Amino acid sequence: MSDRKRISVVLFNLGGPDKPAAVEPFLFNLFNDPAIIELPGLFRWLLAKLVSKRRAPIAREIYKHLGGSSPLLPLTQDQAAGLKVALSAQYPSNDYQIDIAMRYWHPFADETAKLIKVFDPDMVVLLPLYPQFSKTTSGSSFIDFEQALDHAKIGAKRRTVCCYPTDSGVIDSHVDLITESLKKVPDGCKSRILFSAHGLPKKVIEGGDPYQWQVEQTADQVVSALAIADLDWTVCYQSRVGPLEWIGPSTEAEIERAGQDGVALIVVPIAFVSEHSETLVELDIEYGELAHDKGVETYIRVPALGTSQPFIDGLAKTVIEAVADQETLRSSPGPRLCPHGFTRCPHKGEPCGQQAKAA
Repeated sequence: MSDRKRISVVLFNLGGPDKPAAVEPFLFNLFNDPAIIELPGLFRWLLAKLVSKRRAPIAREIYKHLGGSSPLLPLTQDQAAGLKVALSAQYPSNDYQIDIAMRYWHPFADETAKLIKVFDPDMVVLLPLYPQFSKTTSGSSFIDFEQALDHAKIGAKRRTVCCYPTDSGVIDSHVDLITESLKKVPDGCKSRILFSAHGLPKKVIEGGDPYQWQVEQTADQVVSALAIADLDWTVCYQSRVGPLEWIGPSTEAEIERAGQDGVALIVVPIAFVSEHSETLVELDIEYGELAHDKGVETYIRVPALGTSQPFIDGLAKTVIEAVADQETLRSSPGPRLCPHGFTRCPHKGEPCGQQAKAA
């Protein structure tokens, strides 16, 4: 009997509208997610309808810069293709199918579950393209997809990769991309690295979400690996919407401070592994214009990880580690990273791992 296993790997991301007409329903799906707006169903539905209708014209203008649609799905398809090549080459003892499930637009979880049903795998590995865990991103996708797997009556073993903020592939890829970008800084010009991540309302973090702590762990590891003496850097947060108080400092405030300090800026999308509206429009266009207005003479945006080989190889290694985890038959989120106190961490109540103890 062959020992080969059929492994289904599901890549999760936010998703994005594929045409102008899809912008408003995409936004509705986003704001109707209970992980995003914590209101009872009917009130959340009504608020989501109102907010999506009001924001749709603004969002359509943003997507005009991208040709009318989000590039996230084709870029994720490139990552899926790269991951299959890496898995097949480095760990050829199994057969792999790599599928994509987007949270707020096609392909939705139930569509992807049908493809998995046909593949009939021995194991399903849930792999978010969010290196840092948040209940608003990975957490929401996991709940959604587990329901889709149950509805499709897929009985295969399940493994869940909750996060990988300090994975060597993530760190090495950031270091390579930042190193290339630093070469563009004019000679004699002082520079500052901004690690910009998507922000969250403070109440989410205060509720035990480990996202901000994990973002800071990623930045710390990248800075250590860069090994540049007296490196000027900071972590900041972008994309604020709504009236709630958000975590900071904001990327806008840090851009203004850089103008006052007369330094060049190297902006790193530390929590985005693919190019989409938050990088191609918000960072490149909107914040690029803000930097010019605030007197920042050199503004360099480091690319997202994309299909950087260390990143893809790191994902492949993470998948194999999940496959090898025999602790449970249903779902295992891997070794604990977060210290206790983060009640939204999927490992709450378990002993801390070595990295958490060191923190």
